[in-house]
Amino acid sequence: MNHIRLSGTGSALPARIVSNQELETFVDTSDTWIRERTGILQRHIAAEDETTSSLATRAGQAALIAAGLTPADIDLLIVATTTPDMVFPSTACIVQQALGMTGGIAFDLQAVCTGFVYGVATAERFMRAGGIRHALVIGAETFTRLLDWKDRSTCVLFGDGAGAVVLSMADQPGLLSSHLHADGNHVGTLCVPGAVRGGSITPAPFVHMDGQSVFKFAVRVMDEASREALAHNQLTVADVDWFIPHQANTRILGSTARKLGIDEQKVVVTVDRHGNTSAASIPLALDVAVRDGRVRRGALLLLAAVGGGFTWGSALIRY
Repeated sequence: MNHIRLSGTGSALPARIVSNQELETFVDTSDTWIRERTGILQRHIAAEDETTSSLATRAGQAALIAAGLTPADIDLLIVATTTPDMVFPSTACIVQQALGMTGGIAFDLQAVCTGFVYGVATAERFMRAGGIRHALVIGAETFTRLLDWKDRSTCVLFGDGAGAVVLSMADQPGLLSSHLHADGNHVGTLCVPGAVRGGSITPAPFVHMDGQSVFKFAVRVMDEASREALAHNQLTVADVDWFIPHQANTRILGSTARKLGIDEQKVVVTVDRHGNTSAASIPLALDVAVRDGRVRRGALLLLAAVGGGFTWGSALIRY
């Protein structure tokens, strides 16, 4: 077995749904404004007793059930998150405990909205090096806890949730390739410029974003990373069955699809219901499409993401 396949998917969302109409009651915004600029209708927001690890655990459990595996089968656990439960230990170790795992490798990975793609790529490298039979990769966020609810340019965009996949060694090709990039020259374009110092968070614990710059950069690099993955595998856009990009907003998704030349009917879109869930957005969208029957065995999936840093990347998977 020298190939890697995606053997299970899972997801978890907080019960509380906040509609645009509810946002109107405490944010200087409107349903029309949000819909026209983002395509978002609602988002899920974690309750006080919900954490990144609790959402990640639920998503991981669902993915394990789908793969027909138990926690004891997992040799590597990666949690991609920007919103860990605590400074340390890692959220992955907390999830490991919650799942009842007593061994294997566990760590967090921070690449913001590209985190899940980075996580899949990292798991791939571990697995190809040998010694890892099954890996659980989770993207999980309680991103709304980083929001200034008076800043209508950012607070309407995000939601909370988790998505997970199990990667397993297999006889047939599945994960064809993954491609990662970063450029730290754009650190200030999208960031939370806060750090814990002397018991306080300074200078600010809230999301800062230059929306127009993010839009232009995101469309360009997701197109480039997608083409890179296809070219690496000697495939074309016409070969892709489903494009599953980071769910930032519908304008970015539509512009990227048009630039790439892929039919928008082949784009999996969940941002309208989930908002931008950062590292959780791609695995959430993937799990939705698997469970509603759109993604079937043999389908060629193209994943692409961009996140603060900037980080970006892609993965091509034969499901």
